[in-house]
Amino acid sequence: MKPPLRVLLVEDSDEDAELVTRELKRAFDLTFVRVQTADDLAAALAKESFDIVISDYSMPRFSGPEAYATFRASGIDIPFIIASGTIGEEVAVTTMKLGVADYILKDKLTRLVPAIERELREAESRRARRKAEDELHASEARFRDLFETAPDAILGVDADGKIVLANATAKSMFGFDPLVGQSIESLVPVDARADHAKHRARYGAKPSRRRTGLGRILEGVRKNGTRFPVEVSLGPSVVDGQEIVLAVVRDVTDRVELEQRLLQSQKLEAIGSLAAGVAHDFNNLLSVVLSYSSLVLGALVASDPMRADIQEIHAAAVRASDLTRQLLAFGRKQILKPQPTNLGAVVTAMDKMLRRLLGEDVELAVLPAADLGTTIVDPGQIEQIVMNLVVNARDAMPTGGKLTIETSNVELDESYATRHAVPAGPYVMLAVSDTGEGMDSATRERAFEPFFTTKERGKGTGLGLSTVFGIVKQSGGHIWLYSEPGKGTTFKLYFPRAVGTEAEASSPPPPPTRRGNETILLVEDDDALRAVAATILRRQGYHVLDARSGGDALMICEQHGATIHLLLTDVVMPRMSGRQVAERLQPLRPGMKVLYMSGYTDNSIVHHGVLDSGVAFLQKPITPDTLVRKVREVLDS
Repeated sequence: MKPPLRVLLVEDSDEDAELVTRELKRAFDLTFVRVQTADDLAAALAKESFDIVISDYSMPRFSGPEAYATFRASGIDIPFIIASGTIGEEVAVTTMKLGVADYILKDKLTRLVPAIERELREAESRRARRKAEDELHASEARFRDLFETAPDAILGVDADGKIVLANATAKSMFGFDPLVGQSIESLVPVDARADHAKHRARYGAKPSRRRTGLGRILEGVRKNGTRFPVEVSLGPSVVDGQEIVLAVVRDVTDRVELEQRLLQSQKLEAIGSLAAGVAHDFNNLLSVVLSYSSLVLGALVASDPMRADIQEIHAAAVRASDLTRQLLAFGRKQILKPQPTNLGAVVTAMDKMLRRLLGEDVELAVLPAADLGTTIVDPGQIEQIVMNLVVNARDAMPTGGKLTIETSNVELDESYATRHAVPAGPYVMLAVSDTGEGMDSATRERAFEPFFTTKERGKGTGLGLSTVFGIVKQSGGHIWLYSEPGKGTTFKLYFPRAVGTEAEASSPPPPPTRRGNETILLVEDDDALRAVAATILRRQGYHVLDARSGGDALMICEQHGATIHLLLTDVVMPRMSGRQVAERLQPLRPGMKVLYMSGYTDNSIVHHGVLDSGVAFLQKPITPDTLVRKVREVLDS
């Protein structure tokens, strides 16, 4: 089967055209188009595709060289052969120099087919070579684009440690432009350069693909001397025939900072759990001390010489109870009563008190946003946050300064949320900024640790900022600290913005009366606390049935024939929690009210620190006054 061939024939003679086509048909399945002028030639080349052009040399209105010029102008890469009966050797050589593939004398047309087959093979070879070159250029262009736009720095280093290749990211990362020609050691901190050169020499002796970095925190150094953590991937390569080491350098500053924040968070979480556990046990002891000291004070006349001593005991217990509340706040174990709150209104209401607290040498600016959204928080806890931050700021400005408290609506985008491990979205921000002494990096890292303080001995407990941290986190918020020595400090607190809620009114005042004659079932596993609570209630006229455990309480309910008006129970007890006791007694005493008390609750009445709706609760440590007021409030509700 003959191969197909499409020919564009430039020929004015019918006879010569017949001779040429007859010769071609012997070897090919021929298809041809014949033209006689330059315009027809150009039109044919633009309209159709051909495998070869065969042209006469001498024509009345057209010549072979003119035909070749028209053909070259088209930019088409196919063979061009002249077939003529009048061309001489000198003219033929001149024509070949122009670029014509071959010339054939018409009286020797037997050469035409072999010449065409040869030129078609060469044309195919040229197309394949050009395609390979185009692909190579495209590949090089893609590599260059990838190389220059890579997010990591890419460096090529020769055997002498000279940089021979560097992308745009490398120049930007290290601050050198150009980088090529620099020593690779110039990108390493001065104190590590000697070791780096030794490692480089050992690697050069036996190169392999490897990755180094966070296991021992490699460091790079910028042109301005700034050091930063890096992760480096190494591999041998060859560029322009030269063996080099290709280094991909990644700036891992954000990752290291995130890991450090995570470690700090885990550390604070562990300390918080320990602190809350201590506070739980300590609250029972404080309840006993506070209650008995209050009872003794109530029994002593003002002139009794023992009264001053008892008052000191009571005052020390009160201070200790403040510490336990702060420990519970830090450990996120205190009981919150969240409600829709306008932070600006809370801060504005505290304005006069804060000015008295700060004194005349500190200028206070309160800047609440006019369109501030609401957030679901415990207003009392927000007041505690503001107080702690203001006291901290005052202590940081011993010679006076300016304190600014502002609120605003903000949107935390995905970038900020990812860096600080918080959900993105709408927040209400509370910012407290001072012009005080500021903190260095070591102080900032420990700022929220309990009992850590930079104040003189006896002037601080170190629980102020840890309390703030715990309340913010338990409220679903996020706290951000910025401070530098001599440039002041800014705390920014972000609380999730609520949608479609309004601030609620404060709770009603406690009932004025304290005494009663109702029957109370008291369940408390701590013997000393149970005894003092029973004593307090009995002195107020109540009939008290005391039980050490849930099992004892069930037995008392079954045996006691009269009405039991109130169940007063601890929440966290062995074997049976206070909530379980209440649920077990409910069928036996359907009209009995329930008051829970605890210094550290489980999830039986509290979920994520939020008191269940409709649950009456008394926070330990208790005092006679708080106990009888709350009991009377629940009985009268």
